[in-house]
Amino acid sequence: MKSEFLLAFNEICESRGLPKEEVFEALKTALVSAYRRDMNVSNTQAVKVEIDPRTGEPTIYAEKEVVDNIVDNRTEVLLSVARRQGYPDAQIGDLVMVDSTTANFGRIAAQTAKQVLLQRVREAEREQLYEDFSDREGELVNGTVQSVSGQHITIGLGRTEAIMPKSQQVPGERYRPHDKIRVYVLEVRRTNRGPQIFVSRNHRNLLRRLLELEVPEIYNGQVDIKSIAREAGQRSKVAVQALQPGVDPVGACVGMRGVRIQSIVRELNDEKIDVIEWDPDQR
Repeated sequence: MKSEFLLAFNEICESRGLPKEEVFEALKTALVSAYRRDMNVSNTQAVKVEIDPRTGEPTIYAEKEVVDNIVDNRTEVLLSVARRQGYPDAQIGDLVMVDSTTANFGRIAAQTAKQVLLQRVREAEREQLYEDFSDREGELVNGTVQSVSGQHITIGLGRTEAIMPKSQQVPGERYRPHDKIRVYVLEVRRTNRGPQIFVSRNHRNLLRRLLELEVPEIYNGQVDIKSIAREAGQRSKVAVQALQPGVDPVGACVGMRGVRIQSIVRELNDEKIDVIEWDPDQR
């Protein structure tokens, strides 16, 4: 762990958006654990590490008893050594924190640092994925069918995967590996292995989002979707209301010669969609 380590450390932290102080503390904790394993010392023995901010060189300090004759150098230190290491008034039997860095600890430290950085990078990437997709709950995403099982379908979403349970599939739709598919993000859960994303093809809000994409008047707030009743794969009924005088809400959704609604019908594999004007007296 020379100055090259610090350069690499800083570069990784900055490029991945990792908080340097947190990573440094994690590195110190890992180095202490590595020392304990390497030296086979008790967890009750105080051990700490300091990292030179200029060179990145680690120094291990372990609590040891001051003695005049060493039996176990893992837990004991000579009186003369203790006094040279900043304890001029040390006496036999005192407990002192002394430099206990071993000759091969640099190699162990380098390996540990690499592991800690890789772990933190993975954690940061998992957290970033979670943040990205949790913000997209309730939205549409495009994916690729990766595998099909009896209970669920796995869908690739670029850097991660989503699961479409059988309960969220549309009866009659056929899903094959490598098929392109548009799905509704139902729920995103945080797990130790990264975000677990559940998507749907039969949720009524899938139809709502498709209408928002296809009908500018809905997206712009001129037309409001008041209610959706959906029997996925068969028939849906959408009630809409104009929020601006002079706007035909049904005509806006259907489009000239039905081009807008037909685009959605094709997306939903010929599901029949009825668009009606909202009547507040018929709820």
